[in-house]
Amino acid sequence: MTQAAVSYQIRLLEDRLGAALFVRQPRHVVLTAIGQRLAGPVSKALADIGTVFRDLCEESQTVLTISALQTMAINWLSPRLAQFQIENPQFEVRVGTSEHLVDFATESVDLALRYGLGNWPGLAAEKLFSCHLAPLCSPELRERLQLNRPEDLLRAPLLSPGDDFWKIWFADFGIEAPRLGGRATMALQMQAMSIQAAMRGHGVAMAVPELFAYDIAAGRLVFAVEHAVADERAYWIVYPQERQRERKIRLFRDWALAEAKAACVKLPTMEGSRGVTMPAP
Repeated sequence: MTQAAVSYQIRLLEDRLGAALFVRQPRHVVLTAIGQRLAGPVSKALADIGTVFRDLCEESQTVLTISALQTMAINWLSPRLAQFQIENPQFEVRVGTSEHLVDFATESVDLALRYGLGNWPGLAAEKLFSCHLAPLCSPELRERLQLNRPEDLLRAPLLSPGDDFWKIWFADFGIEAPRLGGRATMALQMQAMSIQAAMRGHGVAMAVPELFAYDIAAGRLVFAVEHAVADERAYWIVYPQERQRERKIRLFRDWALAEAKAACVKLPTMEGSRGVTMPAP
C-alpha cells in the first residue's frame, strides 16, 4: 500500500472510533493514549494471524492426506505406501478411512481412492484398476473340499453369503445363489474381514481379487473355483479438478497408477459361464 492509502485507512479507523490514534508532528507521528491501548493487542492479533497462515501454507505443501475405503486402505494402499514415502520423503502422508464420500470442500483431504463408476461431478477421476468378483479361500480348504466347479460351492461354507456379490457370481453360471436356511454362517462387514477368515480356512469369501494381489501371489489365497466375473465398477483416484496441477497430487497419482499397473492379478476363466471375463487391468 502507498503512504497515502495507509493514511486514508487510519483516518477511516479514527472516524469509526471517534478518537485520534496518532499525534501528527512535523517529521513523525506519536501514538495517543487510545492508540497505545490498541497497539499491543492489535499487533499480537496480527502476529497470530500471520503465524496461522504460515503454518497452513507450509502444511498445505508438505502434508498429503488421502481418504479411502477400509478394505482398500488396509489391503492395497498400506502395504505399498512405504515405497511412496521413501521416494518422496518431503511429504508427511496421512491416510484416513471412511465409508462416506469425502467432501473436498469441507474436509482437509487432498485426494481419495473411490469405488464406483467414475462419474463424480466437479472432480477429476482417473481409473486405478478395474474390478472383478471371485471366490477366494485358503489352498488347504480348496483341497479338503475338492472345489473345482461352481456347483461345488453350494456345499462349501460361504462367508457373508447374503452379499449381493455372491448372487452376481452364481448368476453368471445360471445358478441361483444358495439359500442357507438354518445353516450357521458368518456375516462380516468388510471384505478385509472375510479374507482374513478365508485365509484361516473358515470358508470361501467373495471378493475383489485385485485388492489381494500380494496374498494371491504368496499362495495364502487361491481361487476356490477358476472363474472371475467382471464388475462394472472400478477403483479411481479422485481429486478436485482445480488442483490437478498440484505437485503432491501429481506425484501420488503417477506413483499409484504405476503401482496398479505393476500389480496385475492373473484372473481365471471357466468354460460355461454366461458372461465374458474382463482381462486383468
